[in-house]
Amino acid sequence: MGVSSIDKGIDTARITAERRELKTELTRFMMSYKFATDEMMTKINILKEEFSAIHDYSPIEHVNFRLKSPEGILRKAIRKGCPLVLEDIRDQIQDIAGIRITCSFISDTYRILDMLTSQQDITVLEVKDYIAGPKSNGYKSLHLIATIPVFMSDRVAPVTVEIQIRTVAMDFWASLEHKIFYKYQGEVPVDLVHDLKQAADVANRLDVKMERLHDQVVALRPGERAETDIFSNAGLSRFDLPEDFLTAISLGRDAEDEPERNRA
Repeated sequence: MGVSSIDKGIDTARITAERRELKTELTRFMMSYKFATDEMMTKINILKEEFSAIHDYSPIEHVNFRLKSPEGILRKAIRKGCPLVLEDIRDQIQDIAGIRITCSFISDTYRILDMLTSQQDITVLEVKDYIAGPKSNGYKSLHLIATIPVFMSDRVAPVTVEIQIRTVAMDFWASLEHKIFYKYQGEVPVDLVHDLKQAADVANRLDVKMERLHDQVVALRPGERAETDIFSNAGLSRFDLPEDFLTAISLGRDAEDEPERNRA
């Protein structure tokens, strides 16, 4: 018995509705990672701007981010043997959203890691310290896997973001190694692997030397910040802080302290 045109119409409408619902679900899935990246980038940029304004320099040199494409997510899920279900993909693939922070010095990488992991709305899932324990090929970096809440219109979703923190020298080496790895499709000649390892050692010595020089320069001007005029706007160019405003605030503080001094 043949299928009636009415039944065909019902099936077509059902399939269309299911595809529309799936497309909406996939769109929200991808958007949640974009929003998580946006939130993390806001946090990182706040830290960068605050350090630039208040301190002598910012430990953050550059920040880059990327989102895996749907095709890239699908390829990785198949490669990992992950079920093609969004919740399984969310649980098993933790680098859909990625951020890379490049710092000047090794100590800065740990400083940034501490500042990010101490924020109350960031939940740390895993930290891998490839600086203290480099990979066999010489790769160095700090890897942080963390979740951040994303507030959607009808839900709050914890979304995973991978953050890599490394020095400029580490980043240069990793970029070169990545290009070589893909050029040879993973089958890198032994002599080239050896040269890359030596280059990683050279990059590490450069990091150590540059940080030592930086520390020596800082040590040459102890107390410089303490001796700076209290009314100086140095480093705070983002805001106009007129003299009378600073004077009024200073007098206000003195007035608040006066009862304490009288009681003493």
